[in-house]
Amino acid sequence: MNTKLIMTASAVCLAVAGVSLSFFPNELANYIGLGSTKTSQLVMQALGALYFGFAMLNWMAKGSIIGGIYNKPLVVANMSHFLIGALAIIKGLMSISNPSYQLVILTGVYAIFAVLFAIIFIRHPGNEANA
Repeated sequence: MNTKLIMTASAVCLAVAGVSLSFFPNELANYIGLGSTKTSQLVMQALGALYFGFAMLNWMAKGSIIGGIYNKPLVVANMSHFLIGALAIIKGLMSISNPSYQLVILTGVYAIFAVLFAIIFIRHPGNEANA
């Protein structure tokens, strides 16, 4: 499995989300229906910082050996984030009668990354070379 590609793709997705939330918190809060309060802006900017930090972590680690026991904390953090995020979004989708296509796409992206990081978690990086 090409972990460099997965780490790069996740880093880019998280960086786009992080920069968007950091620089456009008011617009995004209004778009998703949170309103334009100072508290919602602060929460959106803090979430953007979190996403951007996670993106930088993935970007910096993309050239490392990842899988099995190698970089396990990195894989567990990514798998946890994407799995819990996907499950939370799916739970939210089940309560919405007519969800937007953006939310469905976001759910798909989260689910794909959750599955990919789960595969990386259980596979040793040397398995492909020995097969």
